[in-house]
Amino acid sequence: MRRFVFPAGTAVVTGAASGIGEALAHGLARRGTDLVLLDRDADRLDTVAAAIRAAHLDRQVDTHLVDLADPAATDRVAEEIRARHPRIRLLVNNAGVALGGRFDQVTLDEFNWVVDINFRAVVRLTHALLPALKAEPGAHLVNVSSLFGLIAPAGQAAYSASKFAVRGFTEALRHELADDGIGVTSVHPGGIATRIARNARIGSGVAPEEYEAGLRQFEKLLSIPPAKAAEVILRGVERRRGRVLIGWSAKLPDLLARVAPASYHRVLVAGLNRGAADPARQAGRTPTATTPELSTGERA
Repeated sequence: MRRFVFPAGTAVVTGAASGIGEALAHGLARRGTDLVLLDRDADRLDTVAAAIRAAHLDRQVDTHLVDLADPAATDRVAEEIRARHPRIRLLVNNAGVALGGRFDQVTLDEFNWVVDINFRAVVRLTHALLPALKAEPGAHLVNVSSLFGLIAPAGQAAYSASKFAVRGFTEALRHELADDGIGVTSVHPGGIATRIARNARIGSGVAPEEYEAGLRQFEKLLSIPPAKAAEVILRGVERRRGRVLIGWSAKLPDLLARVAPASYHRVLVAGLNRGAADPARQAGRTPTATTPELSTGERA
């Protein structure tokens, strides 16, 4: 498959108001791509769009306000996009949310909220916009999974379930769409410094102090700038990579899960505990195999 061509194409990006999605929007604009940006945060989305328009006067930037937890709203926006953009060169399903708490600490409604946004919305948008991708020669699809789509730590049952589902869905589409000339990439970020961990919902059965203690530990490990993550993703798209892992905080756990698929959790917990016990190391550390990741795009 030939390298992906950015200039003069149209890209749809979800979760574009902040984090990786915002950085992807800027990176795509620099590469000459027109943009269709989706998010639920109106103020932040407008700010991102205005900044791109000011920096790139020849770029077309459309925005759509949508809560991807709402299936009807998601379908409506998808139809609007397809009507205005019958040919789409790149679709990036980046938006995501997180939920803190063990499976027995969250309700089924809370669990389904995560799955609805992180997985079902990916399926709905991809299904609706696939004809527009097929109409554009050399199109490409990117689905942002997670480090937690490679490993599944305790306390992340909903998030991991949704991100493993994204991974499986993406791998199947990669095989199905090869004959159509559409590239498909699954992205697995490591410790990306976005707001998703801070904005995560807390399970109904989780004590606030318990969640805050875990969050403080997690946030120390989220050190990769979103702009750097976006550049890694876009280079992977250009080269038609089937899978993109961002940072050693994704690559090492992936390797560990392959070597010890049933016992990697003990190694990760031991490593995290050693890091937490060493303040000097914690203050200056780089991402390691124990980095907990909650870093896809912000909720759209």
